[in-house]
This record gives sequence, structure tokens and C-alpha cells, in this order.
Amino acid sequence: MDLKILAILQVDGRITNQALAERVALSPSACLARVRRLEADGLIQGYHARLDIERIRPTVTIYGEVTLKSHRPADLAAFEAVLSEIPEVVEAAQVSGPFDYLIKVVTPDVRAWGALADRLLQEGLGVDKIASHILMKDAKPYRGTPVTTGR
Repeated sequence: MDLKILAILQVDGRITNQALAERVALSPSACLARVRRLEADGLIQGYHARLDIERIRPTVTIYGEVTLKSHRPADLAAFEAVLSEIPEVVEAAQVSGPFDYLIKVVTPDVRAWGALADRLLQEGLGVDKIASHILMKDAKPYRGTPVTTGR
């Protein structure tokens, strides 16, 4: 039942409790209690509006492959702290493979990305190199993660 609720909320976070309760065949009070428990347990981490940023202002989206000079836990934590303070970095993942982090950056233009990349490469942050990939088209935008088992 919880997985059904989570799957529906992930697609439509603005659904009313009444409509959600009907879709999962619960009473409204039982449904609301489950949603509140899922929120309190941290399974629901928030509700967000998905924006069409291109209609708001011009942007360029870059995926950056970031390689660090050191892999000491303190250096990784320091780099992640810097990333968390840069609003243009909208996502960042530490990954395995030939580079250490894959970051998603949204800037007004390529020059702004260049300035941000230079900032990341400055001495003291421990960045060895950055490979940039400019987004040409969002072939499959993120719409949520499968939460059901398929049974």
C-alpha cells in the first residue's frame, strides 16, 4: 500500500488526499495517516514543482566529469561542501570509474560555466581535471524512480 502511495505522489505531488485515498482504496483518514508517516520516516523528502527553466531564462546545462587529486575522506568532504554552496550545481554524484564526481550544472551561458569550472580548478579545492559535456537535448527527463516491484 505504501509503495502505491509513493508511486502516485511521485508522479503527482499535488493530488488531493481524497483523490489519493480513492486511487489506493483507503479511507481519507487512513491515507493521510500513511502519508504523514511516510513523511516522518523520511521516505517522502519533499514536494517540488518541475520548472521549464528555458521558458524563464536562457540556460546551458553541462555535465562535468570531475577528477580529484586526492581521495582522502576529508578532501572528498571538503569538495562536496564547496559544491553544496554553488547554486548552479544542481546535482552531484560521487561515482566509480575514470572520474570521481559527475556534476550537473545549469548556467546562463558557456562563459559562466567556464568561470565556474575555473573556480573549481583553483588551487586548494583539489580538482585535478574537469571534462565538460553540454546537454543538447533532454532525451528522457527525470520523472521519478520506480518504486513498485512489478508484481
